[in-house]
Amino acid sequence: MQTHQAEDELLPIPLALPIFAADAISSVAYATEAAMVVLLTAGLSALHIALPISIAVAVLMAIVITSYRQTVRAYETSGGAYVVARENLGTLPSLIAAAALLVDYVLTVSVSVSSGVLAITSAVSSLSSYNTGLSLLAIVGITVVNLRGVRESGLTFALPTYGFILAMLIAVGAGVGKCAVSGCPHAVTPNPIAPGVGAVTVFLVLRAFASGSSALTGVESIANGVNAFRHPQSKNAARTLAVLGVVAITIFIGVSYLAVYTHARPSTTVSVVSQVARAVFPAGSSLGWFYWVVQIFTFAVLILAANTSFQGFPRLSALLAHDRFIARQFTNLGDRLVYSNGVIVLAGVAALLVWIYHANVVNLIHLYVVGVFTAFTLSQAGMVRYWLRTHGPGWRWRAVINGIGAASTFVVMVIVVATKFTEGAWMVIVAIPIMVIGFYGVRRHYTRVLRRLAAGAAAVAAAPPATNETLLVVESLDGATDLGLWFARTISGGEFRAIHVPLSGTDPGIRPRWFHRVDGTPQLEMLDGRLGLGEAMLEQVWRLPRGESEFVTVVLPEEFRTASLWEQVRHRSELGLKFRLLSEPGVVVADVPTVADRSAPLPERLVARVLVAGVDAASMRAVNYATTLGIDDTRAVHFAFSAEHGRTIRREWSDQGPRLTLEVDAAPYRDIGGPLLRYLRGFTSQPGTAVLVLLPELITPGWRRLLHNQRALYIKRLLLLEPGVILASVPYQLLR
Repeated sequence: MQTHQAEDELLPIPLALPIFAADAISSVAYATEAAMVVLLTAGLSALHIALPISIAVAVLMAIVITSYRQTVRAYETSGGAYVVARENLGTLPSLIAAAALLVDYVLTVSVSVSSGVLAITSAVSSLSSYNTGLSLLAIVGITVVNLRGVRESGLTFALPTYGFILAMLIAVGAGVGKCAVSGCPHAVTPNPIAPGVGAVTVFLVLRAFASGSSALTGVESIANGVNAFRHPQSKNAARTLAVLGVVAITIFIGVSYLAVYTHARPSTTVSVVSQVARAVFPAGSSLGWFYWVVQIFTFAVLILAANTSFQGFPRLSALLAHDRFIARQFTNLGDRLVYSNGVIVLAGVAALLVWIYHANVVNLIHLYVVGVFTAFTLSQAGMVRYWLRTHGPGWRWRAVINGIGAASTFVVMVIVVATKFTEGAWMVIVAIPIMVIGFYGVRRHYTRVLRRLAAGAAAVAAAPPATNETLLVVESLDGATDLGLWFARTISGGEFRAIHVPLSGTDPGIRPRWFHRVDGTPQLEMLDGRLGLGEAMLEQVWRLPRGESEFVTVVLPEEFRTASLWEQVRHRSELGLKFRLLSEPGVVVADVPTVADRSAPLPERLVARVLVAGVDAASMRAVNYATTLGIDDTRAVHFAFSAEHGRTIRREWSDQGPRLTLEVDAAPYRDIGGPLLRYLRGFTSQPGTAVLVLLPELITPGWRRLLHNQRALYIKRLLLLEPGVILASVPYQLLR
């Protein structure tokens, strides 16, 4: 989908509800059971406390939803905890909220998928040994659907979500009706969890309340995704929150009521919802088939509830990446206008958790809730600060509402931390500050890079006219060497050095054969082969002056037997040499590849194109280098993802850029591969014409490489064997 089609992907309320609210709606399938598991440690008689606990959770849900309705009206583009805390409480609280939410989104996927698989294995016990595999398969399926786009995922998930709502309302209505008319039916619990003999203490009730509070997960996603709604966005998001609150609270209280009065109890193989549904729709009755309807839709909605995280996690990651707290790649929109990198990372981490915990819902639930209530508290506290700061209409009573929400969620957060710390919540509590430290580290790196590129641009502009010395690496005499020889002569005016490093298996008579091939000039210099290709070439490079205006071009011909990926990997020594040379200041690596079965005459004309991303030191250095080559047809080219993007780069180039003509081509699908190939083939289709592509490449050390777009590697792989194209990497080193 093209960038300008983003408006078409905005969601009406009927599609937004299943996308953003499936998690909160579906959590009723395990929230009641989570509280009952805790209460069971005090014996069967303690299970009746699950109903008042559920009522308390429902009240808390109503408070949080009311608070968030105000939040989305105040922040129309994104009302998530990160944005609210950033603008009202400061950077540190916002990063704590972001880290907490990212952790919770991952856990939501793991818990929802594992619970969904448990729902189906509760009905088909023969599948219980495949819980982990089925959960991983479900994650893969949800990932694929989400990569297809927001609207398509909404259409895919609408039926299961609305089917679950209808099925649960019918089940709750039928169950409550039976209780009122003829007494509640009795649930059958196979393989029940053994009850404990402890006492009902305040601490136990608080633990149960903390586990039941998992019903509130997912509310935050609507606030994070306000900009995904149709206009008026804030009003539609608030309405969706209201619908979510009514539906989720109704079903949650209904399930808890029936679980208590049908005497359902936690089991190792069958969920509480399954027991309630079978009690209401017993086997052999005229409505016995509806049990399967409930189970199928429960399975589907629990699996698809993970979709809430697949909407929230990528959007929050994009916000953090935009503020340079995590890798900038998370801001990239995929082919279907989805933050694809966020989707893939979320799926990978969630799948890892499912595999580690063997899709065990009870074990995973202990890690749950801490993050979401931390975010709730910071978001609502931020809104109190917002009303006190802006004094908008009705600010006093609005501040009171958000204040009640902040106080309530803070109390729950304290309860969760106190009651679940030793059961696994400590891992989340440790992870959040580690993530925050990482955010600051990434931000510090990006800040330094931006300062370096800005200052470096001035240094490049002030540098004296550039010079270039060319070294041609001759490993054998073949078609690639002939093309490399032509290229070296073209860019150097015939003044270059030819170098050979004799290695095992190389031609011992290559020197006289080279002499006859080039009519004596230049002579082939023989280096010490004991050093190996890489070390010998590095030693030659070290002998030459290099700097902002002094370049050394290493021309590396490579002849591939075929165009296969394996054949490219086989050239390990050349690949290693290229990587090592890129870390050397002032060295440009020109790759001159040919394929043995693609014979072609030598070109007669060379044009040069500098691929630029913007007006920065890296691009300007590449332009500076291009001026040393003496190629008449030399221009800069940029591929714009949108018309606005194109206008911006033209304006910046005109105001601040070097005196080199800039061409701006369109890449409306945000992938420059197709447009770049079409652009280059417009030249190479002309007889006797070759194109030199100059690629500015930012070189950073160690783990920092992960923080920068790998577009240079993508372009290298794309153009390596493109006929008529020679690719030269012009590195800009940031080695500290």
